[in-house]
Amino acid sequence: MKIVAVEAIPFAVPYRKPLRFASGEVHTAEHVLVRVHTGDGIVGVAEAPPRPYTYGETQTSIRAVIDTLFAPGIIGLSVFERERIHAVLDRTVANPTAKAALDMACWDAIGRALGTGVSELLGGWTDRMRVSHMVGFAPDDVMVAEALRMRDEHGVRTFKVKVGRRPVSLDTGACRALRTALGDDVELYVDGNRGWTASEATRALDEMADLGLTLSEELMPADQVLGRRRLTAHTRVPTVADESVTRPGEVTRELLDGAATMISIKTARTGFTGSQRVLHLCEGLGAEVVMGNQIDGQIGTVCTVAFGAAHRSSSARAGELSNYLDMVDDLLTEPLRITGGELCVPTGPGLGIEIDPDKLARYRTDL
Repeated sequence: MKIVAVEAIPFAVPYRKPLRFASGEVHTAEHVLVRVHTGDGIVGVAEAPPRPYTYGETQTSIRAVIDTLFAPGIIGLSVFERERIHAVLDRTVANPTAKAALDMACWDAIGRALGTGVSELLGGWTDRMRVSHMVGFAPDDVMVAEALRMRDEHGVRTFKVKVGRRPVSLDTGACRALRTALGDDVELYVDGNRGWTASEATRALDEMADLGLTLSEELMPADQVLGRRRLTAHTRVPTVADESVTRPGEVTRELLDGAATMISIKTARTGFTGSQRVLHLCEGLGAEVVMGNQIDGQIGTVCTVAFGAAHRSSSARAGELSNYLDMVDDLLTEPLRITGGELCVPTGPGLGIEIDPDKLARYRTDL
C-alpha cells in the first residue's frame, strides 16, 4: 500500500448563479481533484476547494505545493502511515486545503483496500445527516424563493443565512423575511464571514432577538479579540468559530478565551485526521460542533457527510451539505441526492464514489 504517485488535477465547473457573502463571491468552482495512487493499483480521491480570501490558497498554489513539496515527501510511504504522512505535511506552514485533500485521499485508499467505507472506519455512528442549506446575498424575495424551493423540493428545514452587509438592516430584514415566509418550525442561523464589527454584530443580534436564531457564526474577524468576547458574553445565541479555527490550537484559544462557544468543522480544511482531533478536543472541552461547508462540490460533500455521520456529536446538528446543487455539473458517476431533508453516506468501500472520466476530461483545465 505504498504511495507511488500523487496527482493534483485542476478543474472548473460553473455555478448556476454567483454565490455572494461578506468575504467575497464565486462564479466558478475552480477546484483541484487530488488522487493518491498506491503500488497495489488502488486510487484514493478527494477534492480541494481553494478559498483565497479565507485561507490564501488558489488553484495554482494548491497544485504547486502538492507537486513540489508534498508529493515528493510522501511518495514511498504507506497510506496507513498517517502520522508519518502528516509529519511531512506539517513541515510546511498553512496550505490547509491542500493538506486536507491529501489526507482524505489517503483515507479513501485505505477504505478501498480494506473493502470498508471511510465513515465506518471513522466511527460508524449513522448512515445519514440532516441537511442545512446556505442562502447567500440577494434581494429578500430571491432569498425567500430559494429557501422555499429547497424546503419544498428537498425537504430541507435548516437554513444558514449569509450576513455581514452594511447597513446591518439589509441582513436583519432578510432574516425577518425568511422567518415570516418559512414559519417557526424551520431552523435559521447566520454566518457573517467576518463582515461586521463587534458593535454591528451586537446590534444585529439584538434586532433579531425575536427570530429564534440558533447559531451566529464568525460575525467579526478573529483579531477583534475583546469584541468577540463581549459579543459571546452578551448574546444568548451560540457563537460559532469557523475561519478562525484552522487547527486544534486555534480551537483551544477561541473556546478558552470565551470568543466562541461552538466550532465549525470543515473536512475541506482539516481532512479526516485533523477533523477528528478537533472533534475530540471539542468533546473534551464540552463544546458543540457543526459540520460546515467550504462551497464544496459533490466529492467534498461526500467527505463532509462521511465524517459527520461517523460520530455522534458531529451528526447531532444538520450539516451544510447542499451547496453542490449550485454547480451546473460535477465529476461523479452517480450524483448525490437530498431527499426528505437528509443526505445519505454513499455505500461502498472508501468514500463510495467513482469519478466519471468523461466529465473529468470535459472540466479539467490542464490539458
